Amino acid sequence: EYHKNYKKENKERYYKFKEKNRDFTNDEIIKRVNLDLDYNYYEKTFDALNLDTYLVLVNKYYKLKDDYVPKNLVKIDYTLTSGLDIYGEKEAVKHFKEMSMDASNIGLIIKTISVYRSYEYQKNLYNNYLKTDEVSIVDTYSARAGHSEHQTGLAFDIYNVKYPYTEFGNTEEFKWLKDNAYKYGFILRYKKEFEHITGYKEEPWHIRYVGNAAEEIYKSNITLEEYILNKKQ
Repeated sequence: EYHKNYKKENKERYYKFKEKNRDFTNDEIIKRVNLDLDYNYYEKTFDALNLDTYLVLVNKYYKLKDDYVPKNLVKIDYTLTSGLDIYGEKEAVKHFKEMSMDASNIGLIIKTISVYRSYEYQKNLYNNYLKTDEVSIVDTYSARAGHSEHQTGLAFDIYNVKYPYTEFGNTEEFKWLKDNAYKYGFILRYKKEFEHITGYKEEPWHIRYVGNAAEEIYKSNITLEEYILNKKQ
């Protein structure tokens, strides 16, 4: 009997991947190939899946075009940001505001320092990192242009004002967010245990709006990739 996620079109790839990874179970082979992990990151790229939906998939295999700008971008209220002009997708911003206000009611501060970034902006950011780190290192913490979730307007980098965003994982705000973000349609996108799937180091400060799918992703403790590409039939 075929595994529930078996895809006939991936048959050859399953066999090839099994050849190189004989220790993996068939389940693991199917799961990883469906996630495109039989290719090196950026080796083979496809158009982003589910474009203009809350389940758009943008990662090291799925990319946005350089002129892609999300619909419904709105300016985020300064009370929710680090004081800069920051734009995000309308619905995501609305839910971020609700979350921020609920956190504030129990004495926590959750604000954003970065949401929408254009292709050009990401390209410059990535290239700047290359001045100090080599590609293999930069790829673990920064996305190449077209491959950043920030270009969708659905990814929020957050902080609690008291500490730099890179310290967010050590805050009370993070503890609360871990168990409550899904109620507002957000997931923690880059967890430590998922590095082998996402290709990114842990980023406690990076949350992603996915709408109604958030609860299942949270409760199943899976990545967005698994939810979209390995969803139980």
